[in-house]
Amino acid sequence: MSYKSESYQHTAAHLIRQLEKRGMNGIYCASSREAADAVAQMIPSGSSVTWGGSETLEESGILDRIRSMEVELLDRKAAKTPEESRALYGKIFCADYFLTGTNAITTDGELVNIDGNGNRVACLLYGPQHVIVVTGMNKLCASTEDAIRRIHTMACPPNAVRVKAATPCAKTGVCSDCLSPDCICCQTVITRKSRQPGRITVVLIGEELGF
Repeated sequence: MSYKSESYQHTAAHLIRQLEKRGMNGIYCASSREAADAVAQMIPSGSSVTWGGSETLEESGILDRIRSMEVELLDRKAAKTPEESRALYGKIFCADYFLTGTNAITTDGELVNIDGNGNRVACLLYGPQHVIVVTGMNKLCASTEDAIRRIHTMACPPNAVRVKAATPCAKTGVCSDCLSPDCICCQTVITRKSRQPGRITVVLIGEELGF
């Protein structure tokens, strides 16, 4: 075991205790493969499953694993018309399981996310019966202020490139606190506690994943 891996284990144990104080569950997985196995075991066959845009879910292979399971997939990208999209989002909001990444997590166990349309943070906050948040240990920040700073400087510029947003940061790689029509920083959400104990499970992965 490397020094970094051992340190991640100790940090994760602390984070899990902090999450429990806030009404959330936490588990630590040393690798993406272990995390994919753990997430698959959480979701019973026949469940309806949906997800928010997340590079971590893609990189870890968790989405590929979910797609191979006997579950009802609710993929928002499957809608072909605005009418289909609205009907699909109604089902998404009532899904059994919602999977997402998080832009940052603080050492006190708070989740920090910045969103554009708001569909991802909406499902994190309310709606789906179970929420599984997947994050690499590289998303750890000392405070919510540090987390917001990290997101603006390290996550939003590459994410703007990913979604092909016509924002200044997509061209310069530097946040300009814009109000562009394509702005992907429209909502800042800090999840400091879940009022539904156990609804949110945070899967901490001992790797550097996502933005």
